[in-house]
Amino acid sequence: MNLQSQDKLTQNQLPDGHPSVATGKIGLLLVNLGTPDAPDKKAVKRYLKEFLSDKRVVEIPDIIWQPILRGIILNTRPKKSAHAYGLVWTDEGSPLAVYTRRQAEALAKNLGDDVQVDWAMRYGNPSIPSRLQAMKDAGCERILVAPLYPQYSGATTASVHDAVFDAIKAMRWQPAIRMLPPYHDDSDYIAALKSSVETGLASLDFEPDAVIASFHGMPKRTLELGDPYHCHCQKTARLLSEAMGRELTITFQSRFGPAKWLEPATDLTLEKLAQDGKSKVVIFAPGFSSDCLETYEELAIRGKEGFEAAGGERFAYIPCLNDSDVGIDLLDKLVRRELAGWI
Repeated sequence: MNLQSQDKLTQNQLPDGHPSVATGKIGLLLVNLGTPDAPDKKAVKRYLKEFLSDKRVVEIPDIIWQPILRGIILNTRPKKSAHAYGLVWTDEGSPLAVYTRRQAEALAKNLGDDVQVDWAMRYGNPSIPSRLQAMKDAGCERILVAPLYPQYSGATTASVHDAVFDAIKAMRWQPAIRMLPPYHDDSDYIAALKSSVETGLASLDFEPDAVIASFHGMPKRTLELGDPYHCHCQKTARLLSEAMGRELTITFQSRFGPAKWLEPATDLTLEKLAQDGKSKVVIFAPGFSSDCLETYEELAIRGKEGFEAAGGERFAYIPCLNDSDVGIDLLDKLVRRELAGWI
């Protein structure tokens, strides 16, 4: 190579015939759990097959689990789940997808031209590999991936890590990757929850006998194997309780299968509170960054029905942070912190 050619390359000028390559951009990819493409049996079956085949989610050997999954679960559960999705589906689609997209749009507006913002689902669409490839094709050489799980779990956070690094493993020219750490005890997260819950409580026309913080459940075995999820949930609730100056009842929802899960169970706790004369309750889900099937259908609909059937009188569900001002302000602070040195 002669000096003239070296000079051209130094000035970022490509030699004749070189393909055009986009470079020099920073990316932010928000990732949430996932959702079917439609509230129908076929789409739900496709989604559940992907979700329940993840070894991070179901830690049972394939030789045992796959016959159960394919022979029983995928032939019975999709119809029931499709009905549940139909109860919460919006004109814009699944609530989880709608809110995650809105969060990405709001952050894109905040961050401006400095960062290209996109969003993906761990299961379903848009997929992590497709959005990472799109960002790389657009010139993103550095990408912050933000799993929207405040509390770390192998079944959620680690599964996103797996999918991200599996995707870039197939790339010859890989972008630099950063991962947003769990933020279960972050002071900005606790402050955002405090603001959201207190605003929700102030809007009620009754004083609750109990305020429930319902986290997604996990098999108890995960705690015994060293997963920090249970401890993260407990710390979030303790810090929030201290910040609010009021007692919170901690529960775990979404039990599945015969294994023993983290306790106390949300549905059983609601029934017991009603039976014990606690006739007015409020519930919220601090482990979810966006409302979804598990909050709208399981808590706001079925939770209310179960509570009232057991004798409860007043029930209120406080929404997740979603794309509220306080929710977007939190995400903005978290991602800017992790983007330090890149922007």
